[in-house]
Amino acid sequence: MTRKLTLAGAVLVGLLTGCATSEPPKPQAAPAQPAPQVAAAQPAAAPAPMAAAMPAPPPPPAWQQGRPASMADSRLAPVAGKNTVTPASEIPLDKLKLPPGFKIEIWSTGTPGIRAMSRGASGKIYAGTRGLGRVYEISDNGKERTSRVVVDKLNQPAVVIHKGNLYVMAVDKALRFDGIEKNPNVAPVDMTAAFKLPPQQHHNWKYLRFGPDGKLYVPFGAPCNICALPTQEYAQIRRYNADGTGMEVIATGVRNTQGFDWHPVTKQLWFTDHGRDWLGDDGPEDELNRLSKTGQFFGFPSCHANGIADPDIKKDDACKGVTLPVRTMGPHAANMGLHFYTGKMFPAKYRNMAFVARKGSWNRTTKMGYDVVTVNADAQGRNPVMTPFITGFADPAANTFWGRPTYFLQMPDGSLLLSDEQLGAIYRISYSGKK
Repeated sequence: MTRKLTLAGAVLVGLLTGCATSEPPKPQAAPAQPAPQVAAAQPAAAPAPMAAAMPAPPPPPAWQQGRPASMADSRLAPVAGKNTVTPASEIPLDKLKLPPGFKIEIWSTGTPGIRAMSRGASGKIYAGTRGLGRVYEISDNGKERTSRVVVDKLNQPAVVIHKGNLYVMAVDKALRFDGIEKNPNVAPVDMTAAFKLPPQQHHNWKYLRFGPDGKLYVPFGAPCNICALPTQEYAQIRRYNADGTGMEVIATGVRNTQGFDWHPVTKQLWFTDHGRDWLGDDGPEDELNRLSKTGQFFGFPSCHANGIADPDIKKDDACKGVTLPVRTMGPHAANMGLHFYTGKMFPAKYRNMAFVARKGSWNRTTKMGYDVVTVNADAQGRNPVMTPFITGFADPAANTFWGRPTYFLQMPDGSLLLSDEQLGAIYRISYSGKK
């Protein structure tokens, strides 16, 4: 730009000079122009590298859901299962205390993680697990008990045997082994599609029973510690025909039932239910419930125990219309198996009495449960009294435990079998005192 302005000025001066003389100006040679400068081509600038996207933090484990910020440093966590064989010699059975006249002994070992049991007509016992995904068959030849794995690598299977057929239901699969007691290698029938199993895993492990009506009863727990349900297919108890047809929802608002039985007199369904976590050591308590009519609502997620409104899932009149429990069963005690005793071996006062196995707490600084209790109430659930029956699985002074009682099975002679999920053992409870 500077060069062009200088040349124009020189021409203008020459023109003005010529006008001042009588001679026309002689033509002036144009000054030589420098060759235009061409800028060297520059490579295109590389785009600035984009900042690497930070991966989203993984969601907290399901058991931490609902934990308030004020408890972020809590060291409470679920108790890990042992899931390995425990020899009988390592089970401190002498620490257990029962009422006078009762005896407890080791009936079988070698079935890690064993939970609910079901007995076939031949005397073989079938049982499921959670962490190991196994289904066991336990045989008794009169001298010793032996076991084998029927099926493995399922997602937390539960079992029941009915009319000679073994029903196995995991979180995502339903199988039937027809005539398994006579044909141990029978291939299973896949019944998954018929049962329309909800997909979420948390609290979706099962407990299976056939009721007095011949229907198969199955719970589907809430997929969270505390939440508004993602769909209405959770927090409920259903019943089906044996082939998976005729599904009916009989109870809702049930957070996590792990055991049920029918009252011997009324034939009404009673069931245990676990209270939510992360509201402190003292609540909400677990529940023992009674279903007096189909369709009752038991409170989850907005109402717990004997009428405690949830502080996270708020609702006006949160406990209005809720069926309250027969009895609360202790905070975080993990009440599991429920059995109404109908045998003749125990003293008469135990007839029709509820036995409840409390597996034991994790969401509590001082341990709760780790025992078996009885609940004595009338057939309508009135005037319930809870009494310790087996203690000694935990040491309160040390705040430790060694066993976790889980489920019952009444034998033909009136004795009770009790599974210990922690040690993979089954104990036999008998009575030989005065009646």
